Amino acid sequence: MSGTIRNNPLSEDLDHILSHTEGLWEDLRGKRLFITGGTGFFGSWLLESFAWANHRLNLDSSALVLTRNSEGFKRKMPHLAADTSIQFHTGDIRDFTFPEGEFPYIIHAAATSALATFNNEDPLIKFDTVVQGTRHTLDFAVHCHAQKFLYTSSGAVYGRQPSDVTHVSEDYRGAPDPADPNSAWGESKRAAEFHCTYYSVRHGIETKIARCFSFVGPYLPLNIHYAIGNFMRDGLRGGPIVVRGDGTPYRSYLYGADLMIWLWTILFRGESCRPYNVGSEEDITIGELARTVARSFQKLTEVKILKSPDPVRSADRYVPSTKRAQRELGVKQIVDIRSSIERTLAHIRDCEILYFG
Repeated sequence: MSGTIRNNPLSEDLDHILSHTEGLWEDLRGKRLFITGGTGFFGSWLLESFAWANHRLNLDSSALVLTRNSEGFKRKMPHLAADTSIQFHTGDIRDFTFPEGEFPYIIHAAATSALATFNNEDPLIKFDTVVQGTRHTLDFAVHCHAQKFLYTSSGAVYGRQPSDVTHVSEDYRGAPDPADPNSAWGESKRAAEFHCTYYSVRHGIETKIARCFSFVGPYLPLNIHYAIGNFMRDGLRGGPIVVRGDGTPYRSYLYGADLMIWLWTILFRGESCRPYNVGSEEDITIGELARTVARSFQKLTEVKILKSPDPVRSADRYVPSTKRAQRELGVKQIVDIRSSIERTLAHIRDCEILYFG
């Protein structure tokens, strides 16, 4: 039996994904998949769920993963690196050499790394990496005769969510502020979506767009700019859990296993050039999120909120409406926030070396 199957600490989650996507995978039988960004949070989940379905359903499929550091991935995920259905192609997203052969399916999840963002990457580098990388990957899609192309975009394309809009929908016509260099992420994602639509019309590729919001689950980094990861790290160290702001912004979090159900469904069944918000509608303030994480530990864990709320400032929200995806694709959030936190903590404890070296 493959090491991907045997003793995988994510087996319950992977069965959860498969039970809600089993009817989709026949499209991939005997075919090749190309994945960019295959070694980050999204990529780790994509490869886990692909390998699980491939072996469980005897799909005889293969995945080629673009990466700049295959050796690092092999050290981090030896069970996937040992899977003969997964191979690696070394290169930069902006100019990688096209691999040979046809790839009917492409998932483009690469962008600048989360660590680079945490380290204040230059906004122009961020913008160019996203836009040039997307165009180059679309050029490869034309070259390799791809049929379906999934692009993981971002809720940042909407710009700042108005405080009176509790859940932003795909029909909202707001945008990032072009006068703000910090809008590079949202602006680049908008430009990348344009490229997806252009290549679909020009070359007949089905381009699927997933506008992704906030997520939690195994493989989420704990030491960079993800608040929920920071809170779990603080709690695992015995506390206190520290909220560095005033705790009032609203966010929502979709669990990694549910995320995979949504992404695979969008790839195989989503309408071309029609964006779908991907995330949870279960909004929660950052302060309450910290307290929810604290309640996930047996030992009483203190929560410290360092700043006081500004009574005249409007609410900061980053929460999607997912009615389109629910109605058209039949997906929904299944794992609630408390269970998401508990499952993530269990994985951290089981695989501590992944998170703390």
